[in-house]
Amino acid sequence: MPEPKAPNVIVFDVNETLLDLTTLVPVFNRVFGNADKMREWFAQLILYSQAMTLSGLYAPFGELASATFRMVGETSGAHIADEDVDELIRRVPSMPVLPDVVPALERLRAAGFRLATLTNSAPATTPTPFERAGISIYFERNFSVHEVGRFKPAPECYDMVVSGLGVSASDLCMVACHLWDTIGAQAAGCRAALIKRPGNALLPTPNVPVPDIVVDDMHAFAEAAIARWAPTSRA
Repeated sequence: MPEPKAPNVIVFDVNETLLDLTTLVPVFNRVFGNADKMREWFAQLILYSQAMTLSGLYAPFGELASATFRMVGETSGAHIADEDVDELIRRVPSMPVLPDVVPALERLRAAGFRLATLTNSAPATTPTPFERAGISIYFERNFSVHEVGRFKPAPECYDMVVSGLGVSASDLCMVACHLWDTIGAQAAGCRAALIKRPGNALLPTPNVPVPDIVVDDMHAFAEAAIARWAPTSRA
């Protein structure tokens, strides 16, 4: 069987894959006295974003982030003031880039890959999170699911990127630290890579597609992607 076509476009998830979600922990420590509540909130945010899509509904990700924050407060018996919600929403666009990201992006761009992003977050005004983090220069395009009114892993999200970049699905590799995102990309015909950030892992069942690359950090992803798919090495 011939080797599948090598992707030459790498598309990154944003929240937690590129930007440091743990910088939101101080809000949860202050409000709940428990850092683990940040993970509970984020899991609920993803759950309800996907529930909205499956139900044929849509609300901006930031709106759902505020609502699920209040919901976790109610289920935990914690009072959530408007000021608490404001602080969380203010911190989200200011999340810094994770330390392994820039060196990996430098290597991938130098190797000839086209780079883009796809996020559940709605488009941001200037300065964008990427401009604040100093990584906007690396990406050809930044896609938001807001354009299609459906959250990942709905196929329309990945199709939007394929169409927007003028490539085929097999030209694209989705990189994320969430397996639900790589599952969606692979179901849409794309390649995928899983970055196993803390709190993220494979789902060991034969019915779930295994990403093409599974590594612990962006350094290892860049090394693996360049070794297997680099356009410059195929020229």
